[in-house]
Amino acid sequence: QVQLVESGGGLVQAGGSLRLSCAASGRTFSSYSMGWFRQAPGKEREFVAGLAWIGRSTYYANSVKGRFTISGDNAKITVYLQMNSLKPEDTAVYYCAAGLRGIATTPADYNYWGQGTQVTVSS
Repeated sequence: QVQLVESGGGLVQAGGSLRLSCAASGRTFSSYSMGWFRQAPGKEREFVAGLAWIGRSTYYANSVKGRFTISGDNAKITVYLQMNSLKPEDTAVYYCAAGLRGIATTPADYNYWGQGTQVTVSS
């Protein structure tokens, strides 16, 4: 059974930092790409950042480029999202996902999803 479990969310003031983790289990993920998405109330789920295990290429949404960093630990099969210089507009539920279509930016291109972790940035 495939599982993606996110952790690390919380409440932080604007300008602060958080690091999200996504632990994967249940299959071999070496050929998968991992993505972080977020969804704010009343809005659609949007792509934040992606990582391909093979080659370790990364890709970011323009809104987080230069502030967020995605990385992965092969041994732990864990993906991280380091979020710095957080803004109130970063407030959302953050989801981890795994898919086989490269670093896709569309939720439909991902096969597996975590349950999400809440990030709240106060002004």
